[in-house]
Amino acid sequence: MGDRCSWAGPEQIYLDYHDTEWGVPEYDSRALFEKLVLDGFQAGLSWITILKKRDNFRAAFDGFDPERIARWGEAEIARCLADPGIVRHRGKIEGAISNARAWAEIEARKGFDRFLWDYVESRPLQTNRATMAEVPAQTPLSQRISKDLKAAGFTFCGPTIVYAFMQAVGIVNDHIVTCPRHGPVAALGGPRAAGNRG
Repeated sequence: MGDRCSWAGPEQIYLDYHDTEWGVPEYDSRALFEKLVLDGFQAGLSWITILKKRDNFRAAFDGFDPERIARWGEAEIARCLADPGIVRHRGKIEGAISNARAWAEIEARKGFDRFLWDYVESRPLQTNRATMAEVPAQTPLSQRISKDLKAAGFTFCGPTIVYAFMQAVGIVNDHIVTCPRHGPVAALGGPRAAGNRG
């Protein structure tokens, strides 16, 4: 049994996230929206900061229900800016609202889950990297998805943020090969119709 990916730890909340969530394929449109928005909030910060505030974010952002967030206005922005439990950044809060509106358009057209998973034909990419040093900050695919998300109206979705998102939601399995989670996550990567919601 090898060692976990070196970024995980030492705090238990980080270890639990690595061991139970990171890299597991996510096919739920709302959950994908939540993770993309949280990755946007991470910009300039560490993921552990966001992870520790995630429950506060969920409370402040109506459970990350994009249909509700899309209707937000100045009152909700002001409420979030006054909430010490989250990252109080006006641009990122406004970005979450514009992202919710963009999500709604994609969801109505084809499903946000299918929009994302179609890039990999519903099969998670298995990178089989030997060390964390081999893991890139972005890839040509994350650049393409970033460009398409921006064209659809999303913000805080540059190619580095998108690649971190792809790793988190299992579009790519970037657990290193010696990590105990590499094999189990790879086993979850079989063919799947990403649009099947239940």
